[in-house]
Amino acid sequence: MTGNREEARPGVAPGAYGSAATMFAALYGELEPHPWRDPNSDRDAYVVFHDRSVAMGWIDETAGGLWGMNDAGCDHPLAAPKIPLAAWFQVEMEPVGGERPMPVQPFLRCAGDVATRLGVLSLQAVQILLPVHGLDASSRPAYAPIPSLLTAEWFGDSDPQSRTPVRVTLDSGQASSLSSAAPHLQEQIDRLDQNVFVCESRSPAEHDPLAIQPPFEGSFWNGPPLHRATFHGTLAEWSLDVLGWLGGFLTDLSAQHGVTTPLLLTASRS
Repeated sequence: MTGNREEARPGVAPGAYGSAATMFAALYGELEPHPWRDPNSDRDAYVVFHDRSVAMGWIDETAGGLWGMNDAGCDHPLAAPKIPLAAWFQVEMEPVGGERPMPVQPFLRCAGDVATRLGVLSLQAVQILLPVHGLDASSRPAYAPIPSLLTAEWFGDSDPQSRTPVRVTLDSGQASSLSSAAPHLQEQIDRLDQNVFVCESRSPAEHDPLAIQPPFEGSFWNGPPLHRATFHGTLAEWSLDVLGWLGGFLTDLSAQHGVTTPLLLTASRS
């Protein structure tokens, strides 16, 4: 795990295909800083994310946590000008097995808590690098082959008026495995007992004019973006909590259908 901030640089993932897996999240939209915050304060996105991770028991500084700190920030040298980048976060974690989902939900929840401390976020889109290769699907118990389903009912209490049309794109970069897996993903999303994400259609989009270029180079994740599928549907609500759940859910489904490389998930309101 990379716990020393001086060792981390944006877009660099030590051991990306080794024993540790790298997870990256980019929040797009406007982040209006709180007027009381000192712009020169050393309590930046990295420090606040680290503190929140420690407070919630999510950081793996000794043992038992979910991730190790890598880096974070509000600006990125590789950010595309197409849509404003509000903040980004990068962590590393050991392979996930048993009945635990990939910890995308707490990861995005932590990112959202940081954004709330820094300012007022108007979230337009989220991009997450899902380290599917860091998932040990063979260790899943028979009663929990898709662990995210165990918590789907948490969102059943959401206000029905909060349901939001969304566009969710998965990209497997140079690996073509997503092309064959995508129809099975759509079938399972429709069949499984969950109402968090209702998929209404799927479109293979090898060339996508609406795609957001990720703020890292292709070598970071088996890119560049080449093999993608876009799912159009409805989310229980437009929140980082739901988007994190969706990331863990799609990671499990993808691993079940032969995807063994990182996936780039991009979600935006339709």
